[in-house]
Formats: sequence, C-alpha cells, structure tokens
Amino acid sequence: MDAEDRRDLIAEELRRRGRVSVRNLAAAHDVTPETVRRDLIELEERGELRRVHGGAVALERALVESAVAERSGHMAADKARIAAAAVAHFPADGGTVLVDAGTTTGALLHVFPTDRRLTVVTNDVSHALALAPIPTVTVIVVGGRLRARTLANVDDFAVETLRNLRVDVAFIATNGVSERGCSTPDTAEAAVKRAMVGAADRVVLLADHTKFGDEHFVRFADLSDLDAVVTDSRTEDADLLPLRLAGLDVVVAP
Repeated sequence: MDAEDRRDLIAEELRRRGRVSVRNLAAAHDVTPETVRRDLIELEERGELRRVHGGAVALERALVESAVAERSGHMAADKARIAAAAVAHFPADGGTVLVDAGTTTGALLHVFPTDRRLTVVTNDVSHALALAPIPTVTVIVVGGRLRARTLANVDDFAVETLRNLRVDVAFIATNGVSERGCSTPDTAEAAVKRAMVGAADRVVLLADHTKFGDEHFVRFADLSDLDAVVTDSRTEDADLLPLRLAGLDVVVAP
C-alpha cells in the first residue's frame, strides 16, 4: 500500500471514529510509528485533522467545545452504562459526594442511590435541580460565575469553596484523558476541576471512549490523582493500558 492510500484510510477512520492513535494505526497498517506520524503531519497540513499527543482528532472535535444542549444526547447509551457501573463507587449511608458538571456525570442523576442519606456537592445548576426532589439527598451548590456553555459555576468563589471541603468521593468529567492526565479547553473549568480532585478522598473519573487519547488546552489532573476510571466497552485496550499501569481501578461498563 502506498502512502496516499494509507492516508486515505487514516482519514476515513478518523471521520468514522473522531480520533485515532499512532500506536493502533501503526499496528493496523504494519508500519512504524514514525511513518504514521509523518502521515498525520501531512493530513494536518491539508486541514483534515489536528494532531494531539499520541494521535489525532477530527477537526470538528478540535475546533469547538460543544454546549450542554448539543452534548446531552451524544453517546447517551454509553453514558448511561457508565453511570450504572459507577453506582458501586458511592459511599455508604451518611457519605459525601461531589458531582462535577457535565453530561457524563449528569447520567448519574438517573441512577442516583435513594436507599441511603447522602450529601451532594455540585457546581452544576442543572444537577442540583435534578437532585433536589430526592428526600434522602442534601444538595449543596458551589457558587461562582455561571458559565452558560456548560452550566457550571466557576472562578475564584467556586475554587475557594471547594478548597475548604472534604468529600468521600468525587465523580469527575473530562474533555480528554491520556497517559498525560485529564484536560479541558477552559482555564476556569480546569481550576474548579483541580480543586474538586483535591477535595476528595477518592476520585472517580467518568469518561466515554471518545475522550481517550484526546488532549485539550489545560491539564487539571495527572493519572496519579485518580483512583478509578469508569468507561464504556468501546474504549480500546491500548488506551486503558496506561491507566492500569498507573495502578488505577479501571471499570469497563458492559
């Protein structure tokens, strides 16, 4: 196979999956990682993708951070399975939970335990409204500037509030996760997520398969900051290997 045919196949896979990794492409096409990197450089120069650490993402994923309304139905079935598997990480009766803003963490609201008393801290206004009717749940909303794109409260007030808290478990969302850690496009969101990670005795990352191998502008956590990762069955083993090597509890939802 010549280089142009291989690049056409790479571009086709990228359009289908939204993300490709150097490691997997090298194995699939029986070429060296260096050859794949040259292919990705060429495709990036043509405006067909954006390279990230370990691979590339489709240009439409790289250019915009979609709003909540745009993301709410995306990967809904995968997120529902992730949420169902994540329930096992909830603390016992009387525990404290932090629920990050986001649609993946939002899927937790549909399976939230009602058989125990829980105090839930969240910076997501829509999460708080959904949890408020549950009689066994005490909801604490972290204040701050409301970021309309994600419905998350951010900035210094939110960060300072979180720094004074200690919770049993934090369920965190991310825009991207790789061997370099978790990242998000917005600096204000990253600061809040970093404070959430610091406030929790146990940090559980909820991420569907499209987030793996993807990297964004601001890193808010290293893999060593996490305790567990819950994902769906479409996440590739190669993407999960760095997490397992880091000693994380990796749960793949069926």
